[in-house]
Amino acid sequence: MRTRVFASAVLFLMVTLVSAPWLQSEDEADVPHFNATPPVDSKKLPAILTKDQLWGDNAQMPYQIHAYELAAKIPKVIYQQPCYCHCDRSMGHNSLHSCFSGTHGAQCGTCMQELYYTYTMYKRGKTAKQIRAGIIKGEWRQIDLNTAASIN
Repeated sequence: MRTRVFASAVLFLMVTLVSAPWLQSEDEADVPHFNATPPVDSKKLPAILTKDQLWGDNAQMPYQIHAYELAAKIPKVIYQQPCYCHCDRSMGHNSLHSCFSGTHGAQCGTCMQELYYTYTMYKRGKTAKQIRAGIIKGEWRQIDLNTAASIN
């Protein structure tokens, strides 16, 4: 009898431990990769592209170039933000910063909306963690790229 009770308890514990990752909410499981803390001072982040490095399709609209100018002002903040175009899955990006160290950010409306949202919230005194919470809630979707070039 004790053996059965013990075996049942062990089985229950194993099932619980194995299924625990599935207890996450769908929203938590779907958050793209981000860095929870700023990079250590010894870690040099890849540079954000300059406007001279953007041309053709990557520089057709004023908000494309302006997004890179703003990204260069807050590299450690965007390093801590997820990117909901899910380029972490398709391109191996590890944060919103990755989008603007290459041309992907200029080609993706999601990346640019998140960048403008991040910059606006940063200028309002929000921490990277608070900004990330807003991004996860989808608040970045309120950004209108047609007027975003005026954000300073």
